[in-house]
Amino acid sequence: MELYKELLDCMSDGVYFVDRERRILYWNEGAAQLTGYSAAEVLGRRCQDNLLCHVDGLGHPLCLDGCPLSACLADGGSHDADVFLRHKQGRRVPVNVRVQPIRDADGTIVGAVEIFRDNTAQIEARRKAEAMERLAFLDTLTQLPNRRFLEMSLRTALMEYEAGGDPLGVLVFDLNRFKAINDRCGHSSGDRALVEAARTLAGALRAVDIVGRWGGDEFLAIAHSVSEKVLQELAERCTALVGKTTFRTDCGSPNVLSISVGCALARPDDDAAGLVARADVLMYANKRQSAALAWAGSESARAANADEAPEEAAKALVEVSSVTS
Repeated sequence: MELYKELLDCMSDGVYFVDRERRILYWNEGAAQLTGYSAAEVLGRRCQDNLLCHVDGLGHPLCLDGCPLSACLADGGSHDADVFLRHKQGRRVPVNVRVQPIRDADGTIVGAVEIFRDNTAQIEARRKAEAMERLAFLDTLTQLPNRRFLEMSLRTALMEYEAGGDPLGVLVFDLNRFKAINDRCGHSSGDRALVEAARTLAGALRAVDIVGRWGGDEFLAIAHSVSEKVLQELAERCTALVGKTTFRTDCGSPNVLSISVGCALARPDDDAAGLVARADVLMYANKRQSAALAWAGSESARAANADEAPEEAAKALVEVSSVTS
């Protein structure tokens, strides 16, 4: 028995045995290192006697309800859980615990053994992985979803649409005069223009819609459960609100933003690239004609008056011969 104890004391994992009353009968050196409590301080005590005071990730005490040791003693099964123990100095330590029953020669449960290890490294690795995953789908400048996320979301939305889901559409936005802002006032001014446009677009769209940075000075929005009328209203709203958005340049003066937008309703035969391409064509046609709105249910559209101010052009209804084909 002493040999086994020596071997267990060489483990970095904490190991302790309890009887049926959860009274601690053995406490290895690893347990002492992880908790701050020596064997002399814990032997004969019960783990729930204001000792380790395990809690779950929400801070709920487990000693009276949800304790892996209690569950093991009750059902004779193996139990595994991620919990937080209280160190002798007061801090909470994340640990993974594994509990197994101890049986006598007749198979009667006489106690349990708990093995626990510091889970800090695993939690930190999980956090880093989540952060890396978030960054993989996030545009770091605007803090909106990036193109990769938008492409995945659009493919999923089209699959749902083809399976009989609600209609959807896309809106492609492009900042007007973006190159001139960069050339005249510097790239930091261009960055501020993108950030302010991104914030305005995110606030202008509905909660069910997804908007992100498509690349450069372009943004793309995926609008769920839309009709021709709703999609057009979203385009008009975004154009009008961005047209009321100002940003300060390094040249020292505030500038007003404006965008060109093209939008398209999904067709049964659309793939993601085709749907975006149709909206993109209309957006660039709109941009060339200096209008603030282009509507693309089909490939025919009339641009708003080039002499109108963005907020006025935003109100213009662009005629189309057909919205479905």
